[in-house]
Amino acid sequence: MSMSMSMLYMCLFTLTLVVGMLSMLSDAVDDKCAACKAVAEELEIGLSTERPRNHLDMRHRLDSKGQREGKLIDYRVSELRVVELLDGLCEKMQDYTLKIDTNTYEWFKVDSWDNLTTNKQEARAYSKDISSYCGRLLEETEDEFAELIKKGSVKVGGVSKVLCQDLSKHCSQMSVSYAAEVDDDGHDGEL
Repeated sequence: MSMSMSMLYMCLFTLTLVVGMLSMLSDAVDDKCAACKAVAEELEIGLSTERPRNHLDMRHRLDSKGQREGKLIDYRVSELRVVELLDGLCEKMQDYTLKIDTNTYEWFKVDSWDNLTTNKQEARAYSKDISSYCGRLLEETEDEFAELIKKGSVKVGGVSKVLCQDLSKHCSQMSVSYAAEVDDDGHDGEL
């Protein structure tokens, strides 16, 4: 076998190994629906604490008559608003950790890591998992999500549906949490 063929096999092996490791990382969060809802909850906080802002005045140039030229952009449909809402979101997710009770996954915001009664090292690992998940979620959905924010389609109370059902589809199937609530016959208690 020539040297170039052995190098090719080595590269293919390395690539296969890397792809395998990346797929394992993407599965670090078991219940993607519950994790997505936690991200949506943090976005809800950002939307609900948003302060009214003036329009963005982009009229910085003067024409030949001394009149200002440019656009006046409504802040609610601006790229700046999208950036301010999403900037630092995944870092904020490091304040969340996971509580697992028989077949249910619940992400919650930690008020004080010192007062946490569970295994702190495990809780910190979960917080890193959801922060990484948040980054992947935004990478997958950011363009469409940004457009929906600018169109006014993302409102307080509706972030979870838009992000977790419509865009990422992480809640289009039953989540592990919901599946635990459904009885053996496949019914959720309704007739």
